[in-house]
Amino acid sequence: MSANRLGTGLFKVLKVAALLLLVSILWLHSSPNACAQVVVPDSSFVPTSILKKDTVARDSIQQKRFLDFLRRMSQRKTIFGRAIRALVVFKPRKLEGPVDAELLPQDQEQHNYKVVRKIHFVRMDAFGYNINDTLQVPDNALEKFGNALHSRSKPRLLRNKLLFQQGKFLEPLALSESERLLRQTDYIVDARILVNDSTSTQDSVDVTVITKDIFSLSGSGSVSTSGTRLALRDINFLGLGHQIRTVGRFAMDDPQGWLFQGSYLIENIYRSYISAELIYRNEYTYKQQGISFQRDFYSTNTKYAGGATINWYQTLVPDFYEPEVYDTDPVPTPAPILYKPLDYNVQDFWVGRAYRLKSYDLSHDNPGRLITALRVMNIQYTQGTGPTIQSARLYLSGLGYSFRRYYKDQYLFGFGRTEDIPAGNLLAVTAGFEDGSAKNRLYFGTKFAFGKYKPNFGYLYGGMEYGSYRYQGGWEQGVWTSEALYFTPLYKLNRWRWRHFLWNRTQIGLRRPDLLALHINQDDGIRGFRSEMVRGYRKFVLNYETNFFAPVTVFGFRLAVVGFADLAWITEKKDGSPFTEKPYTGLGMGFRFRNEYLPFSTIQILLGYYPRVPLDNQTDFKFFRSSRPYYDFNDLRFTQPLITEFR
Repeated sequence: MSANRLGTGLFKVLKVAALLLLVSILWLHSSPNACAQVVVPDSSFVPTSILKKDTVARDSIQQKRFLDFLRRMSQRKTIFGRAIRALVVFKPRKLEGPVDAELLPQDQEQHNYKVVRKIHFVRMDAFGYNINDTLQVPDNALEKFGNALHSRSKPRLLRNKLLFQQGKFLEPLALSESERLLRQTDYIVDARILVNDSTSTQDSVDVTVITKDIFSLSGSGSVSTSGTRLALRDINFLGLGHQIRTVGRFAMDDPQGWLFQGSYLIENIYRSYISAELIYRNEYTYKQQGISFQRDFYSTNTKYAGGATINWYQTLVPDFYEPEVYDTDPVPTPAPILYKPLDYNVQDFWVGRAYRLKSYDLSHDNPGRLITALRVMNIQYTQGTGPTIQSARLYLSGLGYSFRRYYKDQYLFGFGRTEDIPAGNLLAVTAGFEDGSAKNRLYFGTKFAFGKYKPNFGYLYGGMEYGSYRYQGGWEQGVWTSEALYFTPLYKLNRWRWRHFLWNRTQIGLRRPDLLALHINQDDGIRGFRSEMVRGYRKFVLNYETNFFAPVTVFGFRLAVVGFADLAWITEKKDGSPFTEKPYTGLGMGFRFRNEYLPFSTIQILLGYYPRVPLDNQTDFKFFRSSRPYYDFNDLRFTQPLITEFR
């Protein structure tokens, strides 16, 4: 017992010491008398109106002095010197300003429809290399050891991602779209595609493709009173782009006592942009086996898309239906929700065709596309019943218009890497027929969305969606949703980066029997909040977040300070407004860590305060951890004809 206490005490002392060291570095960095930037950004990225010239010059001198001091101390063979070498990264970090990536730069437009004579690949390992400086190489043993464990992406894998080929004509947007597609892969952190002007001629070009890999191997584990968890992943198996993900938990307190999740993904088979995935999931309340083949409208120039999916499910689902109270207003306070078995299998097939629209500007291609699609989905329930559940075959047709372009920015969901921001418009209409075992009915749905981006304004996304079935002259099982997302431009406060996010989501059920299907837990409402008693039929959620990106790197991880405020109104009344109910709120702050060169998810450690808590959640204050981004972009991409979700 004494040894355990001694070990626990020593571990606490080490944690406190590490925390004090980190706080000291941050304080030194932010102090006006000892300003130092551990990772040095390019000040040209920030508008000159933010800082006066004399302030910038003074900060630069102080920064250089402190960096020189840290470099001298790191060269000493002392404990403090080793700590500085392990914690502080001295390499400068070059940042890029927002760039319109939809129109090719002038030095590339002149190469449209030239023959691609040669493609040269510069492939960088995960550690020690710089996408903006190809001469930079690893300079310490740890970086070299990490690269030795990593399988670098094969040239064939990268070549299959390109929208241009050697010996063929260079189409408009092919360079910028190929660069974006490379960046969007899970195993590449950043990419550049350049034309070698020194070797290009009037009818041919040489292209250089520069990529920087993410370290593909990762694993995690935890031990607690609720069970033991182990996860292993390889998102670039042998440099081939195959992704293997496994998660297991043991010694759990549910009747099964364990769970396992696994998937194997093969991306872009033989340059077809068709991806195949096998999925296996075995939990007490959810079991799934499935296989899928998908090809999306991955680029604005994509003509054909489609998919085929087969899945088998065995689940235990909450009973959201309130018999005999569908026409009662107000709805009585529900009893605790019970779980019931629901087993079914799904076969899903769809195909789509995009049509290029005429361009009235001969120098540029029209990125707008008119798209048509057909979908057939067969659902067979083998166990379980409910007012909205029936075995059926669904035939859907879709017609849409999509206009997309992309901008480049930084410090959105990442910590300095290049991120592509979608802008444009999407309009889609879906119509179909459900041939069901209990009843036949028509379906109609529509969706509209837009995204606008300006470097000095920020980004604004708005979207609305409606869907409903028509049966015996009336509309039923309908849902109306809306979403709005705004983030501000990137501000600078001394050497910290600063950005705000504002997000709104609204869902309204229309003549549905599942009056308790909506909730406001976690990602669907309030961060850190969880309750099975707070459910309803209509909800309005508002989320605010502010991020301060610290200019330091600790063990290769970047740090951001996060503050948030969440509000949610929800009602279980069939025709009621959510605003007639008292809102639930959540306030908090914490830290976010991420290493852009590792496949680990973003780690967030947050403290939340919840002034109003339900009976099944008595905690006003709560520490919680999150490993996924709370916000995400809607890509304004036309997908398969969809049934509007109510969740």
